[in-house]
Amino acid sequence: MSQTRGKYDFCIGLVLAMSSSIFIGGSFILKKKGLLRLARKGSMRAGQGGHAYLKEWLWWAGLLSMGAGEVANFAAYAFAPATLVTPLGALSVLVSAILSSFFLNEKLNLHGKIGCLLSILGSTVMVIHAPQEEEVETLDEMSHKLGDPGFVVFATLVVIVSLILICVVGPRHGQTNILVYITICSVIGALSVSCVKGLGIAIKELFAGKPVLKHPLSWILLLSLTVCVSTQINYLNRALDIFNTSIVTPIYYVIFTTSVLTCSAILFKEWQHMAADDIIGTFSGFLTIIVGIFLLHAFKDVNFTLANLPLSLRKDDRAANGTLLSAYNSFNDDEESSACLGEMQSTENLSARRNGSLSAF
Repeated sequence: MSQTRGKYDFCIGLVLAMSSSIFIGGSFILKKKGLLRLARKGSMRAGQGGHAYLKEWLWWAGLLSMGAGEVANFAAYAFAPATLVTPLGALSVLVSAILSSFFLNEKLNLHGKIGCLLSILGSTVMVIHAPQEEEVETLDEMSHKLGDPGFVVFATLVVIVSLILICVVGPRHGQTNILVYITICSVIGALSVSCVKGLGIAIKELFAGKPVLKHPLSWILLLSLTVCVSTQINYLNRALDIFNTSIVTPIYYVIFTTSVLTCSAILFKEWQHMAADDIIGTFSGFLTIIVGIFLLHAFKDVNFTLANLPLSLRKDDRAANGTLLSAYNSFNDDEESSACLGEMQSTENLSARRNGSLSAF
């Protein structure tokens, strides 16, 4: 019975995670459209600290879409382990890339399509080899996990790094370096996932009739989640306003997924009982996702499609042959020029001797 229940929860978590990716991927496009409309109106941009986007309905539509995705994501974490839910966020990269090519004129070339495919394949491999997290059924058990020295050190480092990026690095380099704002969103996102996991357990206990509202951890998790999500929204808006959506989304996914997997491994000790093939499969899947996202990002400005592949190959052959031919012609021209120059110098020397000029000698 418990095994059947586990499979049922797995399927629910899988469906919720996939629907979350669709909503979140679409939210990036809606927010970007709203920010672009504000930029055309001349309003202070979010990347410069402005908040005019709060008056733009498209931005609110994107926020609601992201909210729906986060709710679905929230529920998915309650039914499935974080190492299953988080990698499926690669689908949001795919959705965002496809929609941006239609609605934002950010063309998706052949490299980008291959990158999206690799991201999906890598996510599938990670899901197959996902480690099983330790069972945490009550808030008391969750409280014990959060008090573990390893997680306390990790959370402290995340807070310190985030404060340094927000207070010191952000004002200086946030407008030019894409990693600043995205790193803030990603590392704080690791803590927000932990809060979501704890609140999911609290909701389950609430439906079971337990006095969850009297437990202080419930309110601590809710307050922490509010602060984390607010910070993520603020700095993600800044990154989207300054940089290209097709760049922001994949980089955010890679750093966010790495942070969440690290946090989940420290909090739930998911890697202690994994077999060697599952460890290799998990890392291989994640590296495949990174390669796919690299292709999606690094070659985004290359106008290369499957239709012009044969033409490109022919051009490469012509270029190679043309280079050899030009080098041969250049060599022959140099020889002819040298020969002509030698003849001219010999003629001049002969004339000088005949005229008795000392300069010939």
